[in-house]
Amino acid sequence: MVSREALGYFDSGLEECLLCPRKCGVNRLKGEVGYCGAGPDMMVSSITVHTGEEPPISGTAGSGTVFLTGCNMRCVYCQNYPISQMGHGNVIGVDDLASAMLKLESRGAHNINLVTPVQHITGIVHAIAEARRRGLVIPVVYNTSGYESPETIRMLEGVVDVYLADMRYSDPEMAGRYSDAPDYPRHNRLAVRQMYDSAGLLECDAGIARRGLIIRHLVLPGGIAGTESTFAFLAREVSPLVHVSLMCQYFPANRAPGMPELSRRITPAEYRQAVRLLDRYGLENGWVQDMEGDARPVA
Repeated sequence: MVSREALGYFDSGLEECLLCPRKCGVNRLKGEVGYCGAGPDMMVSSITVHTGEEPPISGTAGSGTVFLTGCNMRCVYCQNYPISQMGHGNVIGVDDLASAMLKLESRGAHNINLVTPVQHITGIVHAIAEARRRGLVIPVVYNTSGYESPETIRMLEGVVDVYLADMRYSDPEMAGRYSDAPDYPRHNRLAVRQMYDSAGLLECDAGIARRGLIIRHLVLPGGIAGTESTFAFLAREVSPLVHVSLMCQYFPANRAPGMPELSRRITPAEYRQAVRLLDRYGLENGWVQDMEGDARPVA
């Protein structure tokens, strides 16, 4: 259920948007646009059943994925930059999004997977409430870059069941240089702690996620992601039992081919080192990949 307090909080984001760490303060009801590019209307790029997520998210039947348009980051290597940075997508209303969620459920999707949702979270919350009223029962997954406000995450209690959250950087300089978000590490860690407080460790039913937190960490060339510091934080300040998805599928996209340090894939040695760090910090739950991108359990 969505509380009145939460509805008021999210509705106020259209008139003075403070929903993410950017805190642009724009009045979207008057057509003002913040850093993320979002105006008064929700926009989606695609709505589909997707099988390329972590095993408890995709399961056997796929994840009901809603790709939202816009983003509060500017990652130079973003693989989805036409959606996130160029505004590709179509306007969708609350009732239509609720209907789309119900259709995904009818197709057998294990969950509703909201990809990069914060810039459209006001409409999304209303759509989830309407879909629940009309019978939606599958979990809602909040699939995020991790550049989030803890207060926004707190207000999503009772709305979001599973958090699928990136931890991209440990170093503010790297976050500023490659994603125009030098305060990312600080806000990311605060938000992850709130996600853990809100949803706890991953809980599954017959191998399908029902509730909890999954952390995604993409290994970047040359140690740019700050993997060891991220794992130390998770082990010491969240829980060594948290599920970590350690990803090796980086490839140069968007502006990265023109940047020498990002113009290559990671090496097998770089990925093996990241896997060893999982063991060093006792992070035994989650998944690692082979260099072709197929996931397998850590242990």
